Amino acid sequence: MKIKTLNDFYNEMFKSRDLRRKMVVEYMNGKEVFKEEIIQLNNIRENLEGIDKKSGKYTLQLTENQSMPIDLTYEMDEMKRDVIFLEENEESFLKYLDDVHMNFYKQVDEGVKYLKGKDIRNFVTDRDGTINNYCARYQSSIQSIYNAVFISRFAQKMAENNVILTSAPLINVGLADISVNMPNAFIYAGSKGREYIDEEGNRKSFPIEADKQLKLDELNKKLGQLVRKPEYNKFSLIGSGLQYKFGQTTIARQDVNNSIPAKESEAFMDYIVNLVQETDPENKYFRIEDTGKDIEVILTIQSADNELKDFDKGDGVNYLDESISMNMKQGYNLICGDTNSDVPMIPASVNKTKDTLSIFVTRDDNLEKKVKGELPDALIVTEPDVLVAILNNVSK
Repeated sequence: MKIKTLNDFYNEMFKSRDLRRKMVVEYMNGKEVFKEEIIQLNNIRENLEGIDKKSGKYTLQLTENQSMPIDLTYEMDEMKRDVIFLEENEESFLKYLDDVHMNFYKQVDEGVKYLKGKDIRNFVTDRDGTINNYCARYQSSIQSIYNAVFISRFAQKMAENNVILTSAPLINVGLADISVNMPNAFIYAGSKGREYIDEEGNRKSFPIEADKQLKLDELNKKLGQLVRKPEYNKFSLIGSGLQYKFGQTTIARQDVNNSIPAKESEAFMDYIVNLVQETDPENKYFRIEDTGKDIEVILTIQSADNELKDFDKGDGVNYLDESISMNMKQGYNLICGDTNSDVPMIPASVNKTKDTLSIFVTRDDNLEKKVKGELPDALIVTEPDVLVAILNNVSK
């Protein structure tokens, strides 16, 4: 199959998702030989490698007259890893990861010691950059087989409640659409925990006041019109793109490869800030969070002292604890993340129980300091692969 357009590309990636979902279930149920499936994975990878190049970069058509360069590092690397994982045993695969990541085994051993002997009631984790490697685009960041096996094994053996809590949307296209974990292994929570799918497949959400929803709809209409303009269309195609979430909206201003010149990215940030202020001149409805790559526009809620604040992941943890009866006061709770926006999950747990554990994935000294300020004995590792290997090894 010749992949020419962005839609062709996404269709091929969702074909890999369906294949991976099937293979994860088979692997977890004891199947050992995957010859036909490996051929299919390799065929998909070859189709990606066959995408036309322009100036040395893979390029896809957006319209008849418009094309864009596309980074396929994540998609190709994860397929390569899946083939190695399936063709060899798990110990050989871990040795492969050790060749890829510095101090891999040392970090994994430290993580296993950190968790060993702890009766973990609740596992709450971010996804991208925490338990999943970063991808240049959210829609094609299909979870790999090895990753799903490792974290599903932990979920089934080690914790009572398992939640993947992300800023991304839940569906269309969201967290539930790009995951290939074992069925019912995780509760998927999107939009920082404002919405979730429980283990029975029911979708539930944090209530939003009607006037606030109308304001968000108004802003979303403006943003949709904005990215249809040729000069701004690129921001809907890189990284997170334009995502309409439940109670918030995200628009990318940069991606992991820094595809947008810094000045242009900053200028776009200023434009969005002005657009939000124009829509909400009294600063009553929205708060803006800038991750450096994404601009998050978040509906406000009332804080404990009756002040307006944005809905953060700590609020998401509290909502989920009550809504799905996680009983976080009993601990142990394991909280995992990789950015500043994940940090509020730690005090949300600590305020319920001293039996709180945390593993963060970062090389940022400032973030490490912030994490340890909330939980001094939190563990810091350098890669998502390290964390998922810890979760797998402690489950054995």
